[in-house]
Parts: sequence; C-alpha cells; structure tokens
Amino acid sequence: MLTASLVVLSLTGCGTKDTSTSGSSGGDEGKVYHIGINQYVEHAALDASYKGFVDALAEAGYVDGKNLKLDYQVAQGDMSTAQTIATKLVNEAPDLILGIATPSAQALANATKDIPILVTAVTDPAGSQLVASNDAPGGNVSGTSDLTPVKKQIELLKQLVPGAKKVAILYSSAESNSVIQADAAKAALKEAGMESTDATVSNSNEIQQVVQSLVGKVEAIYAPTDNMIAESMPTVAQVANANKLPVICGEGGMVDNGGLATYGIDYYELGKLTGKQAVKILEGTAKTADMPIEYLPDEKCTLKVNADVAKELGITIPEELQQSK
Repeated sequence: MLTASLVVLSLTGCGTKDTSTSGSSGGDEGKVYHIGINQYVEHAALDASYKGFVDALAEAGYVDGKNLKLDYQVAQGDMSTAQTIATKLVNEAPDLILGIATPSAQALANATKDIPILVTAVTDPAGSQLVASNDAPGGNVSGTSDLTPVKKQIELLKQLVPGAKKVAILYSSAESNSVIQADAAKAALKEAGMESTDATVSNSNEIQQVVQSLVGKVEAIYAPTDNMIAESMPTVAQVANANKLPVICGEGGMVDNGGLATYGIDYYELGKLTGKQAVKILEGTAKTADMPIEYLPDEKCTLKVNADVAKELGITIPEELQQSK
C-alpha cells in the first residue's frame, strides 16, 4: 500500500517530440536582452513553467540582472488586466515576449504582429487561433503546448472509480484551452462507457456552489488544466472530498491541492523547453514563423496519486497502479 501522501509514478503517453539547444555564451557580448512575460494567474503549474523558462535561459548564459532583463507581470486571472499588461510590454519593445497560459498568450498576440512571442501552458495554439497551424505557425507566435493525455486520464478515472457511470467535467467556459480539453474528455468518457455532464463556471465565486450541486448527481469529477479551477483547487477539494466525490485532475499541482490523481506533464520541464526556444530566437538561429509548436516527450509524463485523499474517499489503489512505481 502507499506509504507517502503523494506518490509519483512514471508513465508514458503524453507528448510527441523534444528538441534542445546546445550551450551558448549568452548572445552578443555586452548586449542586455529584454524579455517581457505575461502570466495569466499564479498557481503551481504556471509558476513552474516560468521557473523552468528562466532556468533554461540561465543554463544558456542569459542571466537576469546581468545580460538579461526580465519584466515579469501577472494578470491575476483577469483578462482585461492581461490585455493591459500586453499593451505595456509591447510598448517597451522587448526582444521577445512570453505568454504563460492561453488568455495571456491571446492578449499578446492581439497586441503585436511584429515582436516575437513564445507561449507556454497553452493546450492547442492553433485551436486558440494563436498560430496558423501547430506544425507551421507562420507568424510571430510559437511556443510549447501543455496538451495532456486526456484519454489516459479518463482511463485512470475508470481504474480508480470503477463504479462511475456519470462524470462531471468541471471547467471555465471562458477558457478556450479548457473547452478543447472538455470536448476531448466527453469523447473519452463516451468511449469508456460513461456519461458526461458539463459543470461550467464563469468566475471563481461560483465554484463552491457548482461543485456542491454535483453531489448525488455524479460519481466523479474530471477537472482539466483549467486556470480558474487550478487556482481554486482547495475549494473544489474541500467540497468534493467531504462528499466522497473523487476528482481526477489535469495536472499534478491540482493533486497536491486536494485532487485524487492525474496523469500529467511536468510544467517545469515544459517551461525549460520554451526557454530553449527563446535561446534560438535571441541568437537568431530560428524564427517563430518556422518554429513548430513543441510538446514534452513521453517520459516527462507522470502518474501522481494523493494517498491521503484516496484514504479519505475510501478508495483502494489498484494493484496494477502500485506495481507501476
């Protein structure tokens, strides 16, 4: 049985390809590069992406306060603030701008067609109308996708809650990345022989009431990598766990904050992958128009189970999952 409150198991099935850059001297000697950063909200996954991005730059010789100036701004989950930040960053004419999460990426893309933009923690850049296609962006935007293995996550739900017949999909209808994942979850649930129902919210104040409304109507909740839900995961978990409603999450930070389990990507590694793209742009060896959207390789996906939550819910971890350690 599990002996730690959080158990992390390696699993494949998440991304498609990986690229890397060799070490560099940090660009032109004497030049200070300027990168603006627009992060939509603060929560574990997005914060990890930012840290990975900065660390990748430092490993390549670009260090904040030396030959690099980072202007890091957080929109606190407000789209109008994200747009204001985007305008401010564009007016400063940096060498590069990073958008962390879909709403901030969209705000930046609408603010400039000239300054190179990289995005990360964006599920489907093409589906969110940020690029012409994920394989050939064709403009000033490229970056990395946090596309999660939704089908694997639904399979995990069925393993942990084998009696589930109806599952609620909890997400913000205002986030295009969440809508994309919700549609994928509906298809996966149907294929797995389960019925789905939408549980959408438009602001964080609605979350507690919406989760409470699911009690007695569904046997489990699926929460994708939705920024609003991730930020409010303690509230979700408080209501769901008290009412014996398991929550299968889109990423590990949500499990840390009270979800039951996930198959998810490593957002720190995703940020590092984006940082390697930034190095190529700063050094002039690549352009966003020709730089395909990148994904983490399979080995960067992990299974994370919150053993304390499993115990609270009375769920026994199946033997096949325990043997995957």
